[in-house]
Amino acid sequence: MDGKAAPNGVATIEDRILRITGYYGYYPGYSSQKSASRSSVIQCKPGGNCPSRHRGMTRQLSPLSVAEDSAAPILELQNRSPSGICRHSRVERQSRSGDEGTQTHTESSSQEAEGQTRCQSCTSTFLKLIWRFLIILSVSSSWVGTTQFVKITFETFDCPFFMTWFSTNWNIMIFPIYYSGHLATAQEKQSPIKKFRECSRIFGEDGLTLKLFLKRTAPFSILWTLTNYLYLLALKKLTATDVSALFCCNKAFVFLLSWIVLKDRFMGARMLSLGFSNEAKNLSTKIVAAIMAITGIVMMAYADGFQGDSIIGVAYAVGSASTSALYKVLFKMFLGSANFGEAAHFVSTLGFFNFIFISITPIILYFTKVEYWYPFSAVPWGYLCGVAGLWLAFNILVNVGVVLTYPILISIGTVLSVPGNAAVDLLKHKMIFSVVRLGATIIICVGFLLMLLPEEWDEITLRFINSLKEKKSEDHSEDITESSVHTRSRSRANGTVSIPLA
Repeated sequence: MDGKAAPNGVATIEDRILRITGYYGYYPGYSSQKSASRSSVIQCKPGGNCPSRHRGMTRQLSPLSVAEDSAAPILELQNRSPSGICRHSRVERQSRSGDEGTQTHTESSSQEAEGQTRCQSCTSTFLKLIWRFLIILSVSSSWVGTTQFVKITFETFDCPFFMTWFSTNWNIMIFPIYYSGHLATAQEKQSPIKKFRECSRIFGEDGLTLKLFLKRTAPFSILWTLTNYLYLLALKKLTATDVSALFCCNKAFVFLLSWIVLKDRFMGARMLSLGFSNEAKNLSTKIVAAIMAITGIVMMAYADGFQGDSIIGVAYAVGSASTSALYKVLFKMFLGSANFGEAAHFVSTLGFFNFIFISITPIILYFTKVEYWYPFSAVPWGYLCGVAGLWLAFNILVNVGVVLTYPILISIGTVLSVPGNAAVDLLKHKMIFSVVRLGATIIICVGFLLMLLPEEWDEITLRFINSLKEKKSEDHSEDITESSVHTRSRSRANGTVSIPLA
């Protein structure tokens, strides 16, 4: 019975069916072996002992042992049910669906991790933007508040130099405030004397000596007092909007004074040597901004016909912007760059110098009755403290903001004081702005913003636009990929599985 199953060829047909269907237990001659085993089992009676035949059957089935052991689960399913092959295909489909489900789960988990990373980056970016916006708003609000408080104080107390001296004395508190922040935030805390000596290096390697105190502090203290005093005198003649707009010309004056004090080469000859390079474009932008600032000053003076209090007020405001620019240029030339601690030490030293050496000036003005207040109780100390406190807050924000964020944000906060003062003048004081003054204010502010443009600003703008375009294209490709992944997952859920052809 090994090779002769049936003369009609049934065994051959069965072999072909098993081979075509891909049955795992199939091997050549499987149907003959199966028939022999079936006949030997039939000859054994139920309940009888057939040891010889049992041994013969075992010997006949021995060629199947390896195949049956390797396909034991499938043969067990086939012996239990006549539809074993169908159940085997179901198990195979379940294993395939399990693998596909694992792959889909991996893809979804990677997408969730990527989404969390994007969310965290967006959150950090949003918090940075909020922090920068708060810095700009604080700088602008403190400067607007200082200007408006001065205007209100002038209604009952017309002593601009005394106000300048009183407000400058508050600068002494800047270094103690800085040291308090150091104690609250630093891990390695230093003693006040050690921290004071460390911050005194801004004056030199030897620290703050009496000679350096008089040599370095005196000119800067005079420029500081003169800047603030001229600013207050301008507020007596002009509106807060005009004075704040004219004070924004200090950026243009810093650029112009750098030619003289810092001995820069003349920018016109420099531009001719540079041709059309990026540096030439940057210099041309700053020159245009300086011209716009000067044009705005002339228009502001022309608003009332170059006469009366208007031209005097414009002169005071321009003088204040000029002394402020000279202060910045000299600080850069003699002291260089300073960190927050050194800047706080220097400004506190200016306040200390003001209290010791400049206190004689308001006394002289009092006895000469140039700035006379009597009785002493009539002095509006509340408004004076308000002006001094806001001025102190502005100085602290300027020094802190330069360290904690970009210096350009401080300049933007300063220029935003112009529309802030305009809103207060329009709503509270019912000011009516002429077309010439409004045009002059806009020109000065535009020139100020041009001064803030960084080098290679045109290339930075182009790179920013290209990055936005690339980001949009990447998002579009990711959307297409996600849609294809969802389509495949839906097809798998519906049972659509491709069957390769043998």
